[in-house]
Amino acid sequence: MNHFKILKKSNKSKARLTTLKTAHGKINGPFFMPVATQGTIKHVSSLEMKKLTAQILLSNTYHLMLRPGEALIKKLGGLHNFMKWSGPILTDSGGFQVFSLAGTKNRTGQKLVKLTEEGVAFKSYLDGSKFFLSPEKALQIQTDLGVDIAVCLDECVALPAEKKYIEKSVELTTAWAKRSKIYHDKIKKGKPLLHCVIQGGLDKNLRLKSLNDLKEIGFDGYNIGGLAVGETNEKMFEVLDFLVPEMPENKPRYLMGVGYPEQILEAVKKGIDMFDCVIPTREGRHGRLFQWHKQYKKYLTASKTNDKFYQTINITNTKFINDQSPINAESKLPELRTYSKAYLNYLFKIKEPLGMRLASLNNLEFYLRFTSEIRNAIKEGEL
Repeated sequence: MNHFKILKKSNKSKARLTTLKTAHGKINGPFFMPVATQGTIKHVSSLEMKKLTAQILLSNTYHLMLRPGEALIKKLGGLHNFMKWSGPILTDSGGFQVFSLAGTKNRTGQKLVKLTEEGVAFKSYLDGSKFFLSPEKALQIQTDLGVDIAVCLDECVALPAEKKYIEKSVELTTAWAKRSKIYHDKIKKGKPLLHCVIQGGLDKNLRLKSLNDLKEIGFDGYNIGGLAVGETNEKMFEVLDFLVPEMPENKPRYLMGVGYPEQILEAVKKGIDMFDCVIPTREGRHGRLFQWHKQYKKYLTASKTNDKFYQTINITNTKFINDQSPINAESKLPELRTYSKAYLNYLFKIKEPLGMRLASLNNLEFYLRFTSEIRNAIKEGEL
């Protein structure tokens, strides 16, 4: 059964209007996944995400296995029941977080991460306890969490890196993907959709090798990993230009960890369907708010991708001290329609957590409306 359908292809770009069926509902694409790393979006409840019409949330296997542990979450009825979110959930494998610790040492000089062909051994950043994450274990944890979309364990290489190391990483990622697929085929109850991760750095041959090897195995979705890690936009889009046309057309395409609105817009035009990023909440916690330009539709659907359809304001600036206009007069949330920019400025000045919460809600609403506007533009033949 193919859970993924293309409803419309753009005549102006490679953008697609899609739908993805999961055990907890249908998702219309292209779509953005708010990041609930530890089973919660920072400062925001899952109930509020329903009000903002989020379709799917993303959580992190690594953090949830460390605390509170997949066994407890399973006992409490799974991640959906635990966080009271009735829509779909995707979990990444935790590989990115583990490998981000790869160069880290503890106080005695011992490395926190040890990589082998079997998997990766690491120590908890919380209490130093030992864990081992194999492809099978990563998938077992995600199945115990009861998620809708699981991701294979992969090795995410920090760039820049030597070509030989990236080659070995691609081979390891493919080997782990094979083992994940074998384990996935044996799951009888609560089987999630399974996505693989294409690696290979910025190297065209290695990226295509990674993709072709994964296509031979066959997955429910194909993720592009290892981008948005410090390379320029030009380099990232070069990879998409040669990679996306070779990706299976009848499967969802997910660009992991991206990004700013103009990056998402350009990636949609290149044929990407799924996105996630911490930018909305991270920027919100620092007092930076996303706002629509008055003539945003003109810029959003322009033939050349630009960032003129929105602006960011720093609410801590002195010019907002006396600004009585609402945070967002068009918001679905009464808090954002009611509280003024002057009040939000004050909340940040006194370091009141409510300020970070309101700013995060504003930005999440912007991102979710943004992807809705993209879907409408594709539907109307404008993008």
